[in-house]
Amino acid sequence: MDKAIAIAEKATATGDVPVGALVINKDGIVVGSGSNEREVKNDPTAHAEIVALRNAASRLQNSRLDGCTLIVTLEPCAMCAGAIAQARISHLIFGAWDKKAGAVGSVWDVIRDPRALYKMDVTSGVREAECAKLLSDFFEKQR
Repeated sequence: MDKAIAIAEKATATGDVPVGALVINKDGIVVGSGSNEREVKNDPTAHAEIVALRNAASRLQNSRLDGCTLIVTLEPCAMCAGAIAQARISHLIFGAWDKKAGAVGSVWDVIRDPRALYKMDVTSGVREAECAKLLSDFFEKQR
């Protein structure tokens, strides 16, 4: 989570919401990372999770990231949760809960829905307060 937080902190320089994500393989090696790039790229799909998944898939030359873990500072939204499932991530770890748009337990639970075609392990609330503070500090400055 240290690396994901460091990635998130860098996103504020571009005016993007500070969310950081990284994909690690079964050996613990980082194979993809990303921060929110929505503002800098004018791309509504450029969430940190999507950027990290794209980087990992490109590096591994495989759209299926079986055996990989995604670590992200904020609970994924519905779009990202769907992409995480499609990538076949084996383990999702996230920090802060997103009580407005979270799709891994807060508002919805796309990942663990009994109808979901793919199952993965989920660990939530890792360094939750620290991850949430990144966001609250960012939005406080926006006001």
